[in-house]
Amino acid sequence: MTTDPISAIVADNMCTGCGACAGAFPNAIRMIEDPVQGRRPVVENSDAGRRAAKSALAVCAGASSDWSDLKVEDNIDADWGPVLGAWEAWASDPEMRCQGSSGGAVTALASHALAAGMAGGVAHIAARRDDPRLNEAVISKDRAGLMRGTGSRYAQASPAEKLGEIARSDDQIVFIGKPCDVASVHQAMQSWVELADKIPLTISIFCAGAPNLTATERLLQKLEVPKDAQLADLRYRGNGWPGLMQAIWKDPQGTLHKSKSITYAEGWGNYLQSERRWRCRICSDHTGAFADISVGDPWHKPPSGEQDKGRSLIIARTQRGQEFVEAAIRAQAIVAEPRPRDVIARAQPNLKATHGAVWGRSLAMRIVGLRVPRTSDQPLFSLWMALPLKQKVQSVLGTWKRILRERLWRKVTISGVQK
Repeated sequence: MTTDPISAIVADNMCTGCGACAGAFPNAIRMIEDPVQGRRPVVENSDAGRRAAKSALAVCAGASSDWSDLKVEDNIDADWGPVLGAWEAWASDPEMRCQGSSGGAVTALASHALAAGMAGGVAHIAARRDDPRLNEAVISKDRAGLMRGTGSRYAQASPAEKLGEIARSDDQIVFIGKPCDVASVHQAMQSWVELADKIPLTISIFCAGAPNLTATERLLQKLEVPKDAQLADLRYRGNGWPGLMQAIWKDPQGTLHKSKSITYAEGWGNYLQSERRWRCRICSDHTGAFADISVGDPWHKPPSGEQDKGRSLIIARTQRGQEFVEAAIRAQAIVAEPRPRDVIARAQPNLKATHGAVWGRSLAMRIVGLRVPRTSDQPLFSLWMALPLKQKVQSVLGTWKRILRERLWRKVTISGVQK
């Protein structure tokens, strides 16, 4: 039986794995890697652990989020979160542009923050040096560190584990993460003064969900990496737009080998996306509404090949985000072309329907007594009503089918954790 709210969130399939609870209370909560469930917090079984978990509930966007303090002024904002400005852009640095997932804009913006003196570090995700199947949260203070994090990482990640280190830092730290990560950081900054004073900018990447370690193993098998090989690198995106999925591995004699490569479409569609956790499927923000800036792919102008020169879609969510993007353009850190505010709907047409389906999925869960995230002031019902009738029905009936197929009423358990 769960005895604290964070463990209950994990057990009820509400956890996003952002790591904010562990970042805020590192002495009582730690993140572990479950091959099926993903990165999840484990609370120390003590009175101190339970007190920490109760306090950590305030920073958990997995359980609840509140749009009431976001600047929503029209239907575009209601659909996507605040959109003050939009650009198609790419890093002016050719290496950043090549290695980035699309146009390298996230890395270029982070690099500009360091160069301009806005921040002394950037919190982000990079592949673990000892095991590139996994991710680790890092704080980079130079170009070399930022380049470690280029390219998408379609694996579980917990960048908000760095919150405590950010709050204690002597430097200002830019935070980069998925929409759920940034949402938790946004909540933490509302009540944690030391943290709010240390984060001058948040950047969210667009996200369709984070696959688990099981998915990565399936991908490596497809790439024909031997089971006894030592993995040296795993690229999901980048080295062109959208780039190829490919691994580098070391044989027992120490010789490095490149695996076969597959396209992004094949890798994501056939091996990764099916292993996203249920919480990702009831996510109502895939584009980073709570960030200062969010960045994704401009799929309305898709690349003609697998390794074209990339382009990024940049959305300014706040005034400081808009001012920062404009400063980065003036400093020639990025090359940018202004776009209408509604460009996001053309660039990511599937995501509006995905957001709309969340209301129907949540309704199906409530009817059978399952817990759902609390989302305040986000117009999910309106998005659901805008769906065609077939999609409305599918959002409910499809969820009931998944509940039965995956037995979603069962409590989530984490491998190796003592009850």
